Amino acid sequence: MTPVIARLDAAQLAAHRDELADLLLAVVRGGSSLGFLADLDHDRAAAWWDALVPAVEEGSLALWASRTGDGRLDGTVSWYRESKPNGRHRAELRKLMVHPRARGRGTARALLAEAELAAARAGVLLLVLDTETGSGAERLYRSAGWTEAGTIPDYAADPAGRLHPTTLFYKHPRPPR
Repeated sequence: MTPVIARLDAAQLAAHRDELADLLLAVVRGGSSLGFLADLDHDRAAAWWDALVPAVEEGSLALWASRTGDGRLDGTVSWYRESKPNGRHRAELRKLMVHPRARGRGTARALLAEAELAAARAGVLLLVLDTETGSGAERLYRSAGWTEAGTIPDYAADPAGRLHPTTLFYKHPRPPR
């Protein structure tokens, strides 16, 4: 089933914060390295989403959510536009996450394609990201045409607290022809 993807504005982000917190918890509990440890609880996950509202409101953060045909939230992706004068041409892709129950159905690829297309339409010339080396996400980015820029050892801890390397990637988004 093809996911339904929509960009969220600040009001929608605030209105769906608990559902988004549940998604974040499921992804972290599933072992994905998203900057959180296993002790993450619903209140802190919801507070993390709440903290994003101002950035969405002022436009530096673009956020998309994916839903199943029956309306369940199954993924998100976002990118931050650089605000420094010498970097306004680039954005950092962040927090591509897919609920464990929805993996293997093309949700991550669809979210990634939507974020890339929106970046191109917004005039973003360069997207960058980092992801855990050896992860499924790394394989996704490679297969989606992202270019590896290098690997940093012991960059971030997984939810269990073990350090892992991260691989840096970049891509020049292209609008459709």
